[in-house]
Amino acid sequence: MRIHRTSVFVDDQEKALRFYTEVLGFVKKHDVPLGDDRWLTLVSPEAADGTELLLEPARHPVVKAYRDGLAQEGIPLAAFAVDDVAAEFDRLRGLGVRFTQEPVRTGPVTTAVLDDTCGNLIQLLGG
Repeated sequence: MRIHRTSVFVDDQEKALRFYTEVLGFVKKHDVPLGDDRWLTLVSPEAADGTELLLEPARHPVVKAYRDGLAQEGIPLAAFAVDDVAAEFDRLRGLGVRFTQEPVRTGPVTTAVLDDTCGNLIQLLGG
């Protein structure tokens, strides 16, 4: 068993697509119209056949309560691995990304938390 796809709930799929591709560096894999929404998935440029990230519309009332609760508590919705958290922090901050947690060394890993501009906190973790 392996993880094939995971989701982040986003307020605006087009805005999320721009942030996740142009800022974070993911690559669009699928973009299929579904009424007012899209089946919109991304992958890492280093793993085109790897785990897909679905940019899922966040209109359902349960999603709003869930995301708002996580954000209020400072809990990331997802975690992305990077080789060098400090370098990625500097790169993203230079692009105007807002961080709620600067890089912190916790045992064998370093973490940082960013605001994805689409309603979620995302944790970066790595060396």
